[in-house]
Amino acid sequence: MIIFRYLAKEVLISMAAVTLVLLLIIMSGRFISYLSIAAAGEIPMEAVFYYLLFRMPGFLELILPLGLFLGILLAYGRLYLESEMVVLQATGMSQRRLTMYTLGPALLTALLVALMSLYLSPVGANQTEIMLQKQRNIGEFDVITEGRFQTMPRGNRVTYIENLDKTSGTMQGVFISEKVTLDDREKAVMVVAEKGRSYTNPDTGIRYLVLDNGYRYEGNPGEADYRQIAFEEYGIRLPDQQPIQQVNELYSLPSWKLIDGNAAEKAQLHWRLSLPMLTLIVALLAVPLSRTNPRQGRYAKLIPSILLYMAYLMLLTNVRKYIERDGGEVILLWLVHLLFFALAMGLLSTDGKLKRLLSRRRVDHAA
Repeated sequence: MIIFRYLAKEVLISMAAVTLVLLLIIMSGRFISYLSIAAAGEIPMEAVFYYLLFRMPGFLELILPLGLFLGILLAYGRLYLESEMVVLQATGMSQRRLTMYTLGPALLTALLVALMSLYLSPVGANQTEIMLQKQRNIGEFDVITEGRFQTMPRGNRVTYIENLDKTSGTMQGVFISEKVTLDDREKAVMVVAEKGRSYTNPDTGIRYLVLDNGYRYEGNPGEADYRQIAFEEYGIRLPDQQPIQQVNELYSLPSWKLIDGNAAEKAQLHWRLSLPMLTLIVALLAVPLSRTNPRQGRYAKLIPSILLYMAYLMLLTNVRKYIERDGGEVILLWLVHLLFFALAMGLLSTDGKLKRLLSRRRVDHAA
């Protein structure tokens, strides 16, 4: 148990470090993308955190298997490089026992991946879609930022608000510019108002932006056909709210709804089941691939091993797309797993024979 805890600790620490680095890289890219969308006024700044939180299980279900694979390679590679694995083998640590010890953290990781792929990832994707639908119903002026010009995603408007009281929703110093069609001609319309507020008609539910004490200008630059209107109160109708629809995207459906579905739904279900199996098989592959000659260096087999992992994952992804697109049999996904499981068993068997051959040569040389 002491050796098992030591090996599991080394693997889990390396896996956690690799997973954290990969997660930070992916999340940073997503964070920048969401920030740019929020800066354009399409989503509120407060929603960025929730988008990242709901998408995190979908990232982890793919990152954790790779983190485990690289964690085993790095941890065992260090043990081989520093001759600790030689000491363990001299005390009776066989290839079979090392593999069984490795399956301990691999089973734990596979359970986490299963939790992510079968439950948390669909729930997070569903919540993301619901948030996007709710976002479409948010008024354009609900996501406005004071002190800057913003292009509204709907209505082809450019707005500027000098001050905004978030408690009451009252806006001071409002400027709105947009293109509208008047008398079969497209004209520029600019509205300048002292203040503004949102208003919803209690009878019809129609939403308006109500502006007070301002001017409306109609016309195109360079033309004499200009009109100016002064107003005390001016209302701009905002888009109607759309009802929240049930989310029917494959990646957001609960796993139990995919059991008796069509070919695409079955492919999605078996893809979710494939990820825990992928985790276990790459752990078996990593054990013989981690064997390193001290003269070669710690990272000698790292690049070929990563290429092997990418080939495994890409083959699974292409088979899933083929099943979804052409209605192939889901057994093809499991044949891919069987192929790489056979490869792992072959590498383990070859590595075990190599160890026995080297130990015999040492004995003969000593004799």
